[in-house]
Amino acid sequence: MSENYSVDRDRADACPGALRVHQAADGGLARIRVPGGRLETRGLRALTKAAVELGNSTVELTSRANLQLRGVEAPEELGRLLAEVGLLPSLTHERVRNIIAAPYAGLDGRGRLCSVRWLVAELDALLCAEPALAELSGRFLFTVDDGSGDLARLRADVGLLPVSSDNVALLLAGTDSGVRVPPDSAPAAAVTAACEFLAVRGRHGAAAWRVAELDTLDELTDALRARVERWPGSVADVTPRPSTSFTERVNSQERPTVGELARSEGRVALGVGAPLGRLSPAQLRCIIRTAEAASGTVRLTPWRTVVVPGVAEDECSTWLSALHSCGLIVETASPFNGATACAGEPGCAKSLADVHRDAARGLAYVEAADAGDTDAGVLPVHWAGCSRRCGLPRGPVVEVLASSSGYRVSSTTESGTDTWATDAGTDEVAEAVRRARHVGASTVEPSDGHEDNQQETGDEDNR
Repeated sequence: MSENYSVDRDRADACPGALRVHQAADGGLARIRVPGGRLETRGLRALTKAAVELGNSTVELTSRANLQLRGVEAPEELGRLLAEVGLLPSLTHERVRNIIAAPYAGLDGRGRLCSVRWLVAELDALLCAEPALAELSGRFLFTVDDGSGDLARLRADVGLLPVSSDNVALLLAGTDSGVRVPPDSAPAAAVTAACEFLAVRGRHGAAAWRVAELDTLDELTDALRARVERWPGSVADVTPRPSTSFTERVNSQERPTVGELARSEGRVALGVGAPLGRLSPAQLRCIIRTAEAASGTVRLTPWRTVVVPGVAEDECSTWLSALHSCGLIVETASPFNGATACAGEPGCAKSLADVHRDAARGLAYVEAADAGDTDAGVLPVHWAGCSRRCGLPRGPVVEVLASSSGYRVSSTTESGTDTWATDAGTDEVAEAVRRARHVGASTVEPSDGHEDNQQETGDEDNR
């Protein structure tokens, strides 16, 4: 057992919420948690209204499948509006309701559970009912997989991964704890794990916000295993802890899936990408119209896409055309697919460039240059306005990093890191990105090298 912890902080967690906004350079930044990523169109309409009337009109998708509004100056009014549509059930726990659910559950046939919605609802309710868990960091993350393993690579603090139809593995920072529970006991097991994390942290006077920040998982894992073993009749098994991580058996998802995702019984699920993670009011309204003609719901993904399930098969082409006309990403080959950026200027005072403007120009150049090409490259690409690299995805990636003298373009794959341009202007960056993204896919284990535990801009990281 280690008595040393890897994180020493002298400040509180500044992660924003819907009510406690972060004061960014362009005004208040509000983050709205959407447990499980599922939204009815009523809620999406309310968020669109809030963005227009209370913010700068833009809605941002985050890497936690949450939503952000910028330029918010009246958080109390925002809270009232969100409460009216059921998006603010707890004032004390609103920042800690970070729950990502498998976005394709029941759609593509790959999972062991057809639905995880009930698991998310129970986990959210138990989380909000435990007073102590209001002390979790706003970065603490839960995931509820359907058994496909899509979420394993996110290395959530507490993950639920079905390994059979009646057996759920409990993961801690992506590592198997050895605990197995029936699905109906899984939410309680996840909440217990979070409580044990706080207890271990408290015993050592530690400042850890995330499970992975503990020097060792042994004490937390042993405490969790001992506790759930005392649950009469609710634990399927407590097995010896394996030496491998579930993330090692899951290939990285290099680029989000957009367009037609799956067909079943005359219905189609569509994937829609937000250019650089941002949605305009017109784009939001187009998504709402599509969803209202289908199931009446959407699912947010941690890859900054929106899934619209239940589109009628004979209307699929019409809606795809409408979404594309609004500037949304519906083609996998689009150079905007898999492209992300930090807040940049003017939203972040630390940024050295307006990365959204420059990224949009560069990607438009690539789109024009590759007109008719069905392959815009495999690797994702991320624009960062400073060396903190907020929002940089895990794993293989092309990075466009701003400096006082221009941009540096580099790519990281299983073969190492290559530099494609230095001190480059917009046109040179675009060509370098175009070449770097074609390096190829990789299953290199995701790196911890660019995780930003100290960020204050409000950008969510990919942990």
